[in-house]
Amino acid sequence: MRDVGGIRQDVAVIGIRTFWSALPTEGRWLLSTVAIQTLGRGLTLPFTIIYLHEVRGFELDLAGALMSLIAITGLIVTGPGGSLIDRYGAKAVLLVGLTAMIAGCTLLAFATHPAVAAVALVLIGVNFGVSWPGFNALIASVVDGDLRQQYFGVNFALVNLGIGVGGIIGGFYVDVSSPETFTVIFLVDAATSLIPMALLLGPLRHVRTQHAPADDAPASGGYREIIRQPAVLWLSLLTFIAMFIGYGQMEAGFPAYARQVAEVSTRTVGLAFAVNTAVIVLLQFTVLKRISGRRRTRVMLVMAAVWAVSWLILGGAGLLPDTLTAAIGVLAFMGVFAFGETLLQPTVPAVYNDLASDHNRGRYNAINSAAFQAGAITGPIAAGILLDQGLDVAYIAVMVIGCLVIGVLAIALERRIPASANGVTEPVEVPQAPPVPPVPPS
Repeated sequence: MRDVGGIRQDVAVIGIRTFWSALPTEGRWLLSTVAIQTLGRGLTLPFTIIYLHEVRGFELDLAGALMSLIAITGLIVTGPGGSLIDRYGAKAVLLVGLTAMIAGCTLLAFATHPAVAAVALVLIGVNFGVSWPGFNALIASVVDGDLRQQYFGVNFALVNLGIGVGGIIGGFYVDVSSPETFTVIFLVDAATSLIPMALLLGPLRHVRTQHAPADDAPASGGYREIIRQPAVLWLSLLTFIAMFIGYGQMEAGFPAYARQVAEVSTRTVGLAFAVNTAVIVLLQFTVLKRISGRRRTRVMLVMAAVWAVSWLILGGAGLLPDTLTAAIGVLAFMGVFAFGETLLQPTVPAVYNDLASDHNRGRYNAINSAAFQAGAITGPIAAGILLDQGLDVAYIAVMVIGCLVIGVLAIALERRIPASANGVTEPVEVPQAPPVPPVPPS
């Protein structure tokens, strides 16, 4: 806490112990198993498109289109999912999504035909469409205030820890000449979905995300009313672009570029995801301390610049294929990109949830998820087309231009967002003691 010109301002400084002690019991349950839950996802995330293209023999552009089915399905179900979350609660919706995830991963493990793979990826997409708004609504119901932004950041670090460890294991285990190794990792991915199901049915069974509106409460509004708000509209557009050049490339564009252009090994691809995880886990708390109390839109500007540098590094790796320099470039790309992620993930979900109320939180998070999925749809498709046509330089150029667009959108968003949702604590006047009158001489 500090005083500036008679104005009291709160400066949040967090540490692991203080953060953990500040969490309610439900928040601790949510965080305690995140890394284990996402281990299975890490096993399959870097290698799904490699599995479809190199193991099952699908053309690269077809594999990219199949990968986009996850996001297409997610986009279709996320709107109804958000409404169902507000009406019936996140727990019921998440249980349906996790059941679809288990079925999809199991089916994909044995998919030898594009139609079978398509059905499997659609089922996985159902889970992706409801899990983002569902878990975000669950988190926002458990924690609030500045602790919420910190929670999103720490949760993101733990998610990446699980994914990174899974990527390391997968990189050393899978072999494109042994299809059964890929079958095993998809079955493990299915099994890890049982962990959040157990949490929802056990320790978190009493957590409610749906709330009956009070008689004097204003109408929460539907999707049309929410999306018409300038802050939501600009934020959603920024999210879409960030997903297109970011996570939309992690499952398709980056592995394909690394393998087909930079010509690195699958082990290097797996290690790159490990580097990504290490940077996030090591830097996330430090980044949270640095950005606490700062405008979230300014943090997004820095993130855009960092990501632009990362894509230029990957482009450089493609100029020296099948060399040690290319491998180093691929690893460096993931490290720099990860730093940008530590800036993005605590801010965007926190903005959406600070704009929302308890009565429409599911729909706000569904809009966030829809923007995410839309970017993830176009990302793999664009990557598959550009890389399949040998337009390697154009691919990198599109990514860098997208980073510049994010910067422009962040500036536009800052003019339309409330200060409270932008991470700026309203200053509180410190009452000044009245002057003590002089004591008259005796």
